[in-house]
Amino acid sequence: MLQETFPHAGAGEHLLAPRPCDTRGVLTWGKDRQPCAEMDAFRVLELLARLRASGVSAWLDGGWGVDALLGEQTRSHDDLDLIVRLEDVTPLERALADLGYSRAHGAPPRSFELVDPAGHQVDVHPVIFTASGDATYKMEEGGDWLYPCGSLLATGTILGGAVQCQTPEMQLLAHSTGYALDTAHREDVRRLCERFGLPLPDYQPA
Repeated sequence: MLQETFPHAGAGEHLLAPRPCDTRGVLTWGKDRQPCAEMDAFRVLELLARLRASGVSAWLDGGWGVDALLGEQTRSHDDLDLIVRLEDVTPLERALADLGYSRAHGAPPRSFELVDPAGHQVDVHPVIFTASGDATYKMEEGGDWLYPCGSLLATGTILGGAVQCQTPEMQLLAHSTGYALDTAHREDVRRLCERFGLPLPDYQPA
């Protein structure tokens, strides 16, 4: 069994959390879900446009968050990680339900996964903004992950379109904390550090 020790499912699989299956015993969410479809750039922009039209602000996290900051797609992505306001969860789910997405695992105020019939997955990380401008995310074990004021004010690009992101420093911290990095995530970290002149953090290789 697996259980989450860090907020971002897209950055690493939940460590010790039950993996829901359908009646045939097939995983319905996560990297090993069946079916599993790539989250391509056109689909990312389609989802973000649908959310904007519904009045939902979303910030990219995970692998697409890295590639948006880099301004190019450097690898394939099996999901899309989004940071959203907790109060926007209901309109987000309604908007994505129109595209066939339904909740496959988890529930707010913690992270949860939406999957469509083709196997495209969106990982949603709800946050609560404070009066000071900080944002907090409720982790699976009950602790809070803090996004300091200003850490969600970066802009990246996907296919030339502007998207909201974490700052490179915050994306690097989120992408290298609390889980063992596989080859793809180690390359994400290396590219961020090289592009933005950041020191390479200590991390545990998978």
